[in-house]
Amino acid sequence: MPTIATWNVNSIKARLPAVLSWLEQARPDVALLQEIKTVDDGFPVEPIEDLGYQCAVHGQKTYNGVAILSRIGLEDVSRGLPSPDGEAEGPDGMPDEQARYIEAVVGGTAPLRVASIYLPNGNPSDSPKFTYKVAWMDRLRAHAARLVRLDEAVILAGDYNVCPTDGDVYDPAGWADDALCRPESRERFRGLLHLGYTDAIAVRHPRPGVYTFWDYQGGAWQKDNGLRIDHLLLSPLAADRLDDAGVDRGPRGQPKASDHTPAWVRLRDA
Repeated sequence: MPTIATWNVNSIKARLPAVLSWLEQARPDVALLQEIKTVDDGFPVEPIEDLGYQCAVHGQKTYNGVAILSRIGLEDVSRGLPSPDGEAEGPDGMPDEQARYIEAVVGGTAPLRVASIYLPNGNPSDSPKFTYKVAWMDRLRAHAARLVRLDEAVILAGDYNVCPTDGDVYDPAGWADDALCRPESRERFRGLLHLGYTDAIAVRHPRPGVYTFWDYQGGAWQKDNGLRIDHLLLSPLAADRLDDAGVDRGPRGQPKASDHTPAWVRLRDA
């Protein structure tokens, strides 16, 4: 039963010891990383390959960056979120210089299409950054609609920078005007679900207060003032195989931790 995990590591170089330790202990079959904050050539391929993983990277200097690590095969890699005509471009029709999306097929004899997603934050919500976020989400929905029509199991996972409901944020009133909780962001997240995708964590843990992110400020981790912004969305063929899903809080409590922690899903064999 393959396990697919997603983790915003907030700099692979700063977090490499933690990532290697987690890979050794948790042993996910596929790890989808976000915010690696390095160009492709700077990604630490060798120590990760030593643990049995193949690597596909879509990096960017200092900011953003996504990667797919797989112990169960890695092929058909594509980098950049395609536009409606299939080209990787930004919301303004120009080449998208922000490395936020990578997709590949894993699983060998039981193929599974996976994507690692680092969706724009969008703050401040009255700025062009929010306009970019909304347009990026519209492009993601268009691509997700194409993928769901394939005869394939698909998992779109990563840091969506969206709290889908008030139960996914420790202080709904205080965060109401934040780009992560704005109605426009939530509407577009629901649009993905309306295509037929299943929010695996929400299905397995429907209670409020299941978080994947805790800010570094104000003792958020110690107070459990968290947000659920990291999601694994499963197409119908993947959801039919859903065995379990959860959040691994362990890495967030380690020294020099990322402000995110891994979330995962386990599928029954095809």
